[in-house]
Amino acid sequence: MYRFRNAAGDVIYVGKAKSLRARVRSYFHDKGPPDPKKEALVSKIASLDLVVTDSELEALLLENNLIKEHAPRYNIRLKDDKSYPSIVITNEPFPRVFPTRVIRRDGSRYYGPYSDVKAMHLMLRTIRGIFPIRSCDFLLDDDVIGKRKVKLCLDYHIQRCEGPCEGLVSQAEYNAHIRQVELLLKGKTRGLRQDLEQEMQRCAEALEFEKAAACRNRILALQKFEDRQKVAAADFGDRDIVTVASAGSDAVGVVFRVRDGKIVGKQHYTFTGADYEADDEILSHLLQRHYAATLDIPPEILLPADLDAVDAVTAWIAERASMSVDIVVPKIGDKVKLVRMCQANAKYLLDEILLQKFKTDEFIPKSVQFLQRDLRLAVTPRRIECFDISHFQGAQTVASMVSFLDGKARKSEYRKYKIETVEGVDDFASMREVVKRRYTRVLEAGLVLPDLIVIDGGKGQLSSAVEVLTELGLTAQPVIGLAKRLEEVFVPGESLPMNIPKTSPGLALLQRIRDEAHRFAITFHRARRSKATLQTELEEIDGVGPKRAKDLLEKLGSVRAVQGATVEAIADVIGWAAGKAVWEYFHDAENERQAQ
Repeated sequence: MYRFRNAAGDVIYVGKAKSLRARVRSYFHDKGPPDPKKEALVSKIASLDLVVTDSELEALLLENNLIKEHAPRYNIRLKDDKSYPSIVITNEPFPRVFPTRVIRRDGSRYYGPYSDVKAMHLMLRTIRGIFPIRSCDFLLDDDVIGKRKVKLCLDYHIQRCEGPCEGLVSQAEYNAHIRQVELLLKGKTRGLRQDLEQEMQRCAEALEFEKAAACRNRILALQKFEDRQKVAAADFGDRDIVTVASAGSDAVGVVFRVRDGKIVGKQHYTFTGADYEADDEILSHLLQRHYAATLDIPPEILLPADLDAVDAVTAWIAERASMSVDIVVPKIGDKVKLVRMCQANAKYLLDEILLQKFKTDEFIPKSVQFLQRDLRLAVTPRRIECFDISHFQGAQTVASMVSFLDGKARKSEYRKYKIETVEGVDDFASMREVVKRRYTRVLEAGLVLPDLIVIDGGKGQLSSAVEVLTELGLTAQPVIGLAKRLEEVFVPGESLPMNIPKTSPGLALLQRIRDEAHRFAITFHRARRSKATLQTELEEIDGVGPKRAKDLLEKLGSVRAVQGATVEAIADVIGWAAGKAVWEYFHDAENERQAQ
C-alpha cells in the first residue's frame, strides 16, 4: 500500500500493488508514450509513505478505508455523496417493510441498494398489492396487541392488512407472508409462485375458499410482475453481471441482478476522478462499493475482464456472503451476451452523463449574454471576480473577492483579505494591494484568469486596479468599475460612464455580484472588529497581554464566558496571578454596578 502526498502534506493518491518498488518506480521512470494524466499526478507528488500488509485482502480493505478517509484528489470516487435507498424488513414480532437510507445493526434485513428509486417504489407497490403487510409504525408485541385503543385503519377494510394491531392474525401467519416478501425481494419468483400454488391448493382442500381466492389473486399479481422481467438464461441460475464504462474523468458502473434466470434488478453507480484509473481498477472499486452495501450476493459474478487482485476481491465478497462465490469472465455462450448487454447499458448511461455535462458547459444564462452585449466584450464573461473594500473610520481595513460562474456564486472560491500595507483611509491603495495579491497568486499557481474583473468603486479604484494589472502584464484583462451612487459602469481609458439601460439583465447581474462582494466584506469586517473589541477589553486588565487575551477567548469562548468563569477556570488558562486579576476586574465592576 502506498500514499502520495503533495507539498502541503495532503494525501492525493492511494494505491496498492504486490511489488511496491516496481509500481512506485513506474510513475517516475515509465518509458512508455506520454501520459498527460500521469504527468499531472506526478507533478504534484512531494512525498510518499508505504504500508506493508500481510495479504492482498488486507491491502484491499485498507485501500478502501483510506480512500474514504482522505478522499484523495486523484483517486476514483463515487460521485453521489448520499447513500442509495434500500428496502428494510424490520426485526419485530410483526415486521414492517419500508424504504430507508439508514442501515442499523439491529437484526433487520436490508435489500438493495436501489440506484433506480422508481424500481424500488415499483417493488414496494408490488409487495403492498400482493401481501397483506401492515403499513403502520405501531410497536406491536404481546403487551399491546389487542389492548391498544385504536380503530382498525383503512388498509384492513380494503383487505390490504389483516389487522395484527388488534390481534386478528397470528404472528406465525403474518411472518409466513414476510418470508414470501423476502423471496420476492431476492428475485425468487419461481419458488414464491410454487409456494402460493401449494397454499391455494391446501386452502381449497380445507374448503377455505376465500383464502384460496386470495392466494389465486396473489399468483395473478405475481404473474403480472414477472411479465415485466426479462428472461436472461434458461438455467434458472442466480448471478450478478458487473461492468463499467469510462471516458475522461467520468465512469459508470452497472450491476444486473439475475435471479431464477430473470433480470430482476439493475443498479448503476457514477464515479468521478477516473482519469488516473484503468478499467480493471474501476471495476474493482465498483465491486467493493456495491457489495459493501448489500447482502444479496449470488454464488456467481460475471465480469467483462480479469481483475489484477481477483483473489483478494473474491475472498472479501465470499466473506461478506458467508458462502463460496465465483468471479467468472465468460468467453462464449449466453453469459457473454449478458455481459455485452450490461456493457451496452453502462455505455448508454455514460453517454447520457457526458451529454448532460456538455449541455451544462455550453449553457450561458441570458443575463451573462446581455452583460457581454452591454460591455461590448469579445469573450463571454462566464467567470467574473469582484472586489470590495470595507473599513470603519480607517480601522480594521479588509477586502473581499467573490467569484461567479455563469451568473451563479462559487462560494468555494471566495477570498477575504486583511489589508497589510496601508495605513488609515486609502481605498485606492487598498485596492492596489488586494488586486496585486490576488493575481500574483493566480499567475504563480497557474490558475484560470476571470473573463471579467469588477471593481466596486468609481474611476479612482478602477485606475488603481488597472495600474496593478499592467504591472503584472495583464494588459488585455477585461476590468470595469461599478460606482455605487448612480450605478455607473466605468471602463479603463474612458472619462464618462458607459450608457447601459437601467433595466438591462446584465446590469442587474453586476449589481447582484457587487452586493454579494459588499456583504462578504462587511461580514468579515464586523467579525474582525468584534473580536478586536473583545480582546482589547481583556488587554486593559493588568497582567493580561494580547497572547493571554487570545488564549482566554479561544479556551472559554467569549468575554461573557470569562466574566462568568470561576477564578480556578481562568487560572488554568493564564496562571494564578493573572487569573485572579481578571476575576477581580469583572467582579469589582459588577459590585460597582450593583451599588449604584
